[in-house]
Amino acid sequence: MQETEEKNELYEHFRIEVDPGQSLLRIDKYLMSRIENATRNKIQNAAKAGNIFVNNNTVKSNYKVRPNDVISIVMAKPPRDIEVYPQDIPINIIYEDPDIIVVNKEPGMVVHPAYMNYDGTLVNALMHHLQNNSEYKTEDGHPYLVHRIDKDTSGILLVAKNELAQTRLAKNFFDHTIDRKYNALIWGEPKKTEGTIEGHIGRSLKDRKVMTVFPDGEYGREAISHYKILKKFGYITLVECVLETGRTHQIRAHFKYLGHPLFNDETYGGHQILKGTTFTKYKQFVQNCFKIMPRQALHAKYLGFDHPISGKRMEFDSELPDDMKAVIDKWDIYTKSKDM
Repeated sequence: MQETEEKNELYEHFRIEVDPGQSLLRIDKYLMSRIENATRNKIQNAAKAGNIFVNNNTVKSNYKVRPNDVISIVMAKPPRDIEVYPQDIPINIIYEDPDIIVVNKEPGMVVHPAYMNYDGTLVNALMHHLQNNSEYKTEDGHPYLVHRIDKDTSGILLVAKNELAQTRLAKNFFDHTIDRKYNALIWGEPKKTEGTIEGHIGRSLKDRKVMTVFPDGEYGREAISHYKILKKFGYITLVECVLETGRTHQIRAHFKYLGHPLFNDETYGGHQILKGTTFTKYKQFVQNCFKIMPRQALHAKYLGFDHPISGKRMEFDSELPDDMKAVIDKWDIYTKSKDM
């Protein structure tokens, strides 16, 4: 038996080549014996979601595995290593039905509890919301994450309310069939009005907290970002980013690699004045912008996907948050006053 495995923060993908001497066996039982910590319920949910393929064809959980079959399976992998408690924290829910919740996340809110951020997260807030909402009870009162955005990134986030919805959405993210658009302010101006940034992204070999682009693909995983310029402000530029893949810090790392770090992104060097004059008034102007928006200038503006249960196309767009709008307005006035 040959087996390959791809792990993501929120899902796992396995590809298994069955031994020539394998006897007939239900695929759910077979996979339980081959995949660590895989419960029968989780495998059956994957089958119900259409996430188990044998020789490129979807199969049900009662399919009998045969010699030399090639099995591919995508399963959701919610992080449950930290016990999560419900907390009454205000959140902006822009859509909800029995299967999904769409949230417009405020900047500064961590999505899921982790080291140094054990509470006060979006998941804590969603647990409180779900456990106090009799109309839409989840199976066990907790949300099922299907993707994340960084603490200091604002914008639209999709959450499942049951494991079947999560499993189907995990497959959609794995297949890159979910449309995501971000707005970002970057230092400088790219040479092209529209472009594509490619290069594997992985953790820096010098600092594990930072993601680095490996253009030759020697480390990391494939990452593709498309961008187009929305507005120029002389020393900074407003761009729209469309993600083809969803790697950690993808936009932030890609624009750092391109030579245009995100405005006020401390992790990737954008918190320094990288473009502009040496005049004291200009420095004060930029520092004031940093104070207005003490985070990287990145907003998850648009999300489009097929509903995991009904199949209906869902699209959500959001306004830029107040801090980012205020900074853009200041740069707009500054640019016009300088005739840049």
